[in-house]
Amino acid sequence: MKIIVDGFGGDKAPAEVLKGCRLAVDEYGVEVILTGREKDLRSAASELGISLDGMEIIAADEIVTMEDLATDVVRTKKNSSMAVGLRALASGKGDAFVSAGNTGALVVGARTIVKCIEGMRRAALAPILPTATGCYMLLDGGANAECRPEMLLQFGLMGSVYMEKIMNIKSPRIGLVNIGEEDHKGTDLQREAYKLLRASNLNFIGNVEGRDIPMGTCDVVIADGFTGNIILKLTEGLGQAFTGKVKEIFKRNFLTKAAAMLVMPGLKAFRKSLDYTEYGGAPLMGIAKPVIKAHGSSNANAFKNAIRQAASFAREDVISSIKNNMPQKDELGLTEE
Repeated sequence: MKIIVDGFGGDKAPAEVLKGCRLAVDEYGVEVILTGREKDLRSAASELGISLDGMEIIAADEIVTMEDLATDVVRTKKNSSMAVGLRALASGKGDAFVSAGNTGALVVGARTIVKCIEGMRRAALAPILPTATGCYMLLDGGANAECRPEMLLQFGLMGSVYMEKIMNIKSPRIGLVNIGEEDHKGTDLQREAYKLLRASNLNFIGNVEGRDIPMGTCDVVIADGFTGNIILKLTEGLGQAFTGKVKEIFKRNFLTKAAAMLVMPGLKAFRKSLDYTEYGGAPLMGIAKPVIKAHGSSNANAFKNAIRQAASFAREDVISSIKNNMPQKDELGLTEE
């Protein structure tokens, strides 16, 4: 299994990228192909004392920054570490691609270079987020600010296949984000998407309100990218705020510090459940080959887990399952864009 990794994607590249790749090679037995400035990668590895055994480097002179336009990856920065990595994936040099770089650029680059699954209307960012009882996949987490009903149906299909194959959840429960549980609630988008999802073979449980999502009411949460990104960022912010407040409470005095020692195992387990680095990254669902978007501030642990996730994505052949279960255009009454 060969995983291509953007060596200069993310806030902590290339140091944390290299550390994470080393951990993944040692723990999972995968091969890694790094893309980026070869001299800089080798120099950083030497300074950190990291062996590059099991890793190959494909030279790329440019870097897509967070300030760049999304389209720059296929226009002005065709020799960037991200673009070179995506071309390597498209040409079959590796089985999956991981990047913590510019999200918009990764979406544009993946759609343009690797292409979407035939019949798929859009690619969706699909982060895995924690709940009180486990986790759920959110589609779309921000790749498409505006969506059409048939796109939400396809998001449901992709999320269901992924959660069943990768997270081992049988018949994943699909929920549509809305302002109420009743089928007449929401805008035209939600009402029409509700009809399509209800008529599908998916395990659609109906509309789900924001307050119910963290309680684990469903395994796949469907929303347009605008709404989904707000849910994603709010979840991250609340997790950080809550853990920070708990830490503050236990540090108040000697008695609270003593109490903290008694509940420390439970606190560590709780903090781990809220830690995005444990899930790795967000699959870019709908692309013809596995692409994982790691968090921009990913550390070595996050990169290691993103590589593990990418390898599982490829090994379980999720994309073939999506292709085999894709509703046909005539079933949806779709017209060409």
